[in-house]
Amino acid sequence: MLRNKDHSSQKDNLAVTAVALQDHILHDLHLGNLSVAGHPKTKVQKKENRSESLKRDAKALIDTGLKKTPKDSKVEDPEKEYVLDPTPPPLTLAQKLGLFAPPPPPLSPAEWERVKQRSVLHGDSELPCPICKEDFKLHPQQQHSFLPSTQQALLAGAPDRTLCLPQVLLSCSHVFHRACLQAFEKFTNKKTCPLCRRNQYQTRVIHDGARLFRAKCAARIQACWRGYIVRKWYQGLRKAIPPTDAKLRKKFFEEKFLEISHCILCSYNTNVEELFAEIDHCLAINRSIRQQLDEKCGHELTDEDWEKIQVQAAHREISECSICLTPLWLQGNSRHPRATVLLSCAHLFHHTCLLALEEFSQGDSCPLHTCPLCRACYQKKILEC
Repeated sequence: MLRNKDHSSQKDNLAVTAVALQDHILHDLHLGNLSVAGHPKTKVQKKENRSESLKRDAKALIDTGLKKTPKDSKVEDPEKEYVLDPTPPPLTLAQKLGLFAPPPPPLSPAEWERVKQRSVLHGDSELPCPICKEDFKLHPQQQHSFLPSTQQALLAGAPDRTLCLPQVLLSCSHVFHRACLQAFEKFTNKKTCPLCRRNQYQTRVIHDGARLFRAKCAARIQACWRGYIVRKWYQGLRKAIPPTDAKLRKKFFEEKFLEISHCILCSYNTNVEELFAEIDHCLAINRSIRQQLDEKCGHELTDEDWEKIQVQAAHREISECSICLTPLWLQGNSRHPRATVLLSCAHLFHHTCLLALEEFSQGDSCPLHTCPLCRACYQKKILEC
């Protein structure tokens, strides 16, 4: 009897072990619906439970036409890092029996920081995703986070032509796109790292790739702007300074000549009536000035006028010629006198000096000679020694 009991107990232990192993394999392959340890529900029961929950949660909605402001609405940080599976999965029967090791406990923030530092040292965020071979870009929430709220609302409804996937960090320090990792898990029916094949890993959403992508975009924009500024400066320099090459120099001056000719043609006034009116105005002014000069210097002076002018010159006590700066009545150290001329403005000069000055000033546009001192038109009279 004892042998039969021991044999039956061994059979029971083998049956429990087989069921535990089967349940563990099904959970490991994400086939929990086929597990014999649970109590799966039929589709009809699931639909009934779902309809009952919808009826229970349904509430009457009345549209008042007023916009409701959300209460205690807090703007979440788009670059906040968080763990996707903070609680470990429940233990299977095989793990409870000690046939398989239980899953590792959740990592602490310090441990996640060490894993992240290891990934940064490897430069995984700088490389493309190992699954899809696409770079880690900005999330849809991060693309317009620096814009005002009104522009964010407008851009939120616009279709996004580029697929921007969030980045996840595994506890084995490898990084992937979140959607790529989920697709890989669904395809393989296993939760193993695509690179190191580690089982039961933990995932955390990070934004290192988005930050690197933002810095790369900023560097590209700055490089493009600097290139534009340099090209504009070089174009201005080419327009201002002629090149040293003979052909380019010839072309440069041809363009300059054409530019100047075009400016002259554009500024040329073809109004003939206005030109003639300006010429008539200038002639009238010249005639008036010539008439004033003729009235002032045209009449002949009488002997009485010359006597008055000579008395006025004597009062000035002029002793030397203002042209040659020598005495009027002496020639060097000798006592031979030189001819002295009296002008109608009461100034005295050597006759030869005045003639030389008049001959020198014959090229002037004014036909009348002026006094070298007072610049007045004059008549002259030679004085006797």
